[in-house]
Amino acid sequence: HGQILVLTYPLIGNYGVPGEELDEHHLNRHFESNNKIWISALVVGELCDTPSHWRQKQTLDTWMMHHKIPGISGVDTRALTKKIRENGTVLGKIIQNVEGPFIGLEFIDQNERNLVAEVSTKEMVIYNESGYPRICAVDCGLKLNQIRCFVNRGARVDLVPWDHQLNCTDFDGLFLSNGPGDPEICKKTVENIKRVLDSPDAKPIFGICLGHQLLATAINCKTYKMKYGNRGHNLPCIHNGTNRCFMTSQNHGFAVNVDDLDADWEPLFTNAND
Repeated sequence: HGQILVLTYPLIGNYGVPGEELDEHHLNRHFESNNKIWISALVVGELCDTPSHWRQKQTLDTWMMHHKIPGISGVDTRALTKKIRENGTVLGKIIQNVEGPFIGLEFIDQNERNLVAEVSTKEMVIYNESGYPRICAVDCGLKLNQIRCFVNRGARVDLVPWDHQLNCTDFDGLFLSNGPGDPEICKKTVENIKRVLDSPDAKPIFGICLGHQLLATAINCKTYKMKYGNRGHNLPCIHNGTNRCFMTSQNHGFAVNVDDLDADWEPLFTNAND
């Protein structure tokens, strides 16, 4: 959310876009968000206008126009990626006035906004109400498959807004989801996590991506913005204690400074490339 996405593969949209039907849990069957594209814009090298796939219902550009998301093609995205790799993540705009002048254009860092508040659910939603255990999932930009993974294992999921006050008597486990932006902005979430950590009624907590950064912030660790983040599906991580290597999928622009960890905590995995 709040980002222009650049894809390096030369031909994009080959498979088209599937339908937006819901599954038995009332979750979008083929997408990670219900009826919403969260990127601000898409940049591709070449857009395929004759896609082919048995699930295809519409083309990529038709889908984006329906959701009012701008895009641009005919860009050397690999050259652009090299510039991002050399200079770090940059602010950008897609504008129609190709002649210029471009003096005075305002660029606002999206990380100064509370992006989590923009993407989070506005009210509690319950999935598999009769299930057990009862998981409280804090929606900081959660992917739908995370709900599906819990429900398919018999759990009840209470999906709550990012700033929902947490009471340990209301759940058996706390899940802190992924999401966009700077964890330092989510002060209300961090305060709520601290109350859970300080509660005598201890409950297991699991954070993924932004969620683990929020948990780290709650125990007084510092997070920092990376030059261009870790974005890929084949990134090695080392498991501390066994020294085993696991291949992971990552998409984040912030990281935790583990130098701030006290004696009661230790890192579980460390990116082998960082």
